[in-house]
Amino acid sequence: MGANRTTVASILERCPEAILQPPEVIKAQQHLWRSVYSNDKDLVKTIERFPGSFFTFIHKENQTRNIQYFQELGLKKKIISRFLASAPDIFCNSVDKNKGMIEALQESYLQLGGSEANMKVWLVKLLCQDPFILSKSPGKVRNNLESFQRLGFTDSEALRLLSKLKGFISDVTGNSMESSAVYTKNIFKCNDEELKEMVLKCPALLYYTVPVLRERLEGLLTEGISIEQIKYSPSVLELTTQIVQYRIKTLFGLGYNVKDVHLEQLIGTKKDFEVSLTKIQPKRQRPLFNPVAPLDLDN
Repeated sequence: MGANRTTVASILERCPEAILQPPEVIKAQQHLWRSVYSNDKDLVKTIERFPGSFFTFIHKENQTRNIQYFQELGLKKKIISRFLASAPDIFCNSVDKNKGMIEALQESYLQLGGSEANMKVWLVKLLCQDPFILSKSPGKVRNNLESFQRLGFTDSEALRLLSKLKGFISDVTGNSMESSAVYTKNIFKCNDEELKEMVLKCPALLYYTVPVLRERLEGLLTEGISIEQIKYSPSVLELTTQIVQYRIKTLFGLGYNVKDVHLEQLIGTKKDFEVSLTKIQPKRQRPLFNPVAPLDLDN
């Protein structure tokens, strides 16, 4: 396939069971994966990055049928190849299981007011964010959408949450979400509308359990961040206490106190934070006046 000795050594070092697969099995797997890869060079690069996906998850019949099904859905080969590499488990599912979840997601999207014209784009985006949702239960998605309604979210708001929660929609339970919502409402002393506004900004308020929310909230308060600041920028609760402490320390090194900055500067991925730092100028310390120093009369 064009792999050099170093690549082969790297693959066998991280996935030694590859050596146990019969050559005819590997050839069949290679032929199958070639159906969604443009050339062997790209395929070898993927195998080097995800050797376990290629050599361990060999369910040829299910893989073949799922690849065909995803192609029928209109997914591009690039997306299917990404799923094969990073989420091989979903190709071990029967086609009926994957089809059942996708149909449940499509049905929920349309019931909440989504348009038929935008459904494919929405579905592809959701699957790319979390393909493992296909291994979850369709019933959980429906039950959690009912929980949104009990919490007072309109159909359009529930549709936004369904998109923002990604795969988490099938990981949480209705009781857990409702407990987290009550805790949030009590801590921030907000009414139903304010709670919905906060949740739409930060869906983590629903999928994190009360103990997790309490731990992160206490960590923020310990760093000097106020309840009002958090209420205005609730997405800061998506960060672990350790990440928050590191970012606050970094800003402090530039001369900024946590009360001097907007919490939005703390939020986001590592790359987002690094970009925000480039927009912040370090504060210069004002030089102290020394009354006994001689005056520079020449200047």
